[in-house]
Parts: sequence; C-alpha cells; structure tokens
Amino acid sequence: MPTQEDVLGYFDTLSNWGRWGADDERGTLNHVTDEVRVAAARAVRHGRSVSCGWEVAVPAEMERATTTCPCAADMPGAENMPPAFHRDRRWGFSNERLGLDYHGNTITHVDSPCHLFWDGRLYNGRSHSLVDASTGSAWAAVTAAADGIVTRGVLLDVARVRDVPWLEPGQGVFPDDLEEAQRRQGVRVRPGDAVLLRTGRGRVRHEGGEAGGVEQAGWHASCLPWLHEREVALIGADTPQDVLPSGYDDVLMPVHAVSLVAMGLWLLDNCDLEACASTAVELGQWEFQLAVAPVRFAGTSGSPVNPIATF
Repeated sequence: MPTQEDVLGYFDTLSNWGRWGADDERGTLNHVTDEVRVAAARAVRHGRSVSCGWEVAVPAEMERATTTCPCAADMPGAENMPPAFHRDRRWGFSNERLGLDYHGNTITHVDSPCHLFWDGRLYNGRSHSLVDASTGSAWAAVTAAADGIVTRGVLLDVARVRDVPWLEPGQGVFPDDLEEAQRRQGVRVRPGDAVLLRTGRGRVRHEGGEAGGVEQAGWHASCLPWLHEREVALIGADTPQDVLPSGYDDVLMPVHAVSLVAMGLWLLDNCDLEACASTAVELGQWEFQLAVAPVRFAGTSGSPVNPIATF
C-alpha cells in the first residue's frame, strides 16, 4: 500500500510533462495512434452497440426552458420571413434552452486536463491563470479532444470478480483486482486503451439507490502506476473515479489530481456500465470499440457525453 509520501511523489514519478512536447494539451490521448484506432475496429465482432451513459434527468440535473410553436407562421416576427414561410401553415416547432452543471456524481461526463490544478499548476506545467472566469481555459480544455476519442475499450468488472452485486461505498479497487479481472475475463490492457471500471454502482442507481455521497467506491491511488505503465489513454468508472475516503489526509482525490495534472490522463466519470457488462457476459467478450465525442464547448473543463461501446 503506497504511503501518502508515495502518492505525493506520483506527481513527479508518473508525470508526462514534456513527454509529447512543451505545447502538448492532449496528454494520454497521444497514446491513441492511428494504429490503435484500427486495432479497436477489429474488436467489433458482433455489431452490437450499447450506451455507457446515463440519461440526464429533468429537473434534478438539468434546467430546461422549452418553447413550442404549433404553427410557425403565427410566431412573433413571422412577418419578416419570406412569403413561402407564411403560406406553409402546417409545420410548427419546439426548441430548448438548457443549463446543467455536469461535474459531480450523477451526469456522465469527460474531464479534460484543465479541470484540476495542483499547487497552482495545470497539466504540462501551465499556470492556473490560463483559466479565466469569463472566457474559460486557454489550455488543455475539452476542445483538445475535438476529433473525438475512438479506441479500444476494456471493461474490468471488479464487482463480478469479487462475486458481489456492487462494491460498498468506501471500498477501493487495487492493482491485484485489475490483474484478477484481466485473468478471469481473458483480456489484457494495452497502450492506448480506455479502461472502464465497474464497481456495480450503476446497479445501485437502477434499483433506486442514491447516486452519490460522502463515501464512494472507486479506483485506489495505488492503481495509478499500473495505469501509467500500461500507457492507458482514458479511464472511466461507474462512480466519479476515486474511492472516498482516499485514505490520505493531504490528497482528497489522488486519482483525479495525479491523472489530470501530472499524467494528462482523461477521465470519464459516472458511466452506466450495466448494459455494457451484461453484453460482455452474453458475448463472452470484454473488449470493444469505444467512441466518446465531447461537445466542442470552447474553453471548458469537460463535457457531458454518451460513450458508445460497440462489440
């Protein structure tokens, strides 16, 4: 078990600062090469696609103002539209204005490296001052993944390995769990992969349990060297990643902090992995092509997403 000094040392020993150049904003997404994407396509053997994201609920998670117009020709300002607009009185429309805070314990979203600072620094050594309250981040924002993240996904179902319906809040996942999941599932994590961790929290939510709290299951900090050594591009979980409490007084969320700031490792929080897990069991296949397409919100620290696993 790493000590707190060990974990704090990860900011140096696991650092990718400068690895892909001083101006790199993509971090571990650099592991997703053209060859990795081609190999990911080979994981599609059945053509079965499943969502790994949650529906965003209204009004609990999203503010929505909906406008409806049964007959568009009657809407305010219609007199300024072309004549054909007035002649067609059969079509109407609806639209929405949306507002949501996607970071947290419920909405499925991706974290880009600018989401966290450590000692006032962002990934690759940039100052936190590059994140402005009005214009957003000028460094390592979600738009660094504007071309999407398409790679091989590997589901490590630790709840299944431990033969429990779900891990209890506060239970951590350790490298030995990851190794055992690989052994039982007959799969090996390789460079450029997205590794998705199932703790069973999705099942809890589907059965009406709370989506978050002070304590949660998740990755233990000891997994960070394991992920770094295997050159993983992206990690996801059915929780907000870190086991809480982390076990370290001075590092509240070490997986978030070390991943985003030191490693430039992108995070996929709050996945719903239940359909993915049941499909993997049905097909006897724990690898798939994973497609994650963040919305190109300028200067933001992440984006709500609907990750798609295709078997």
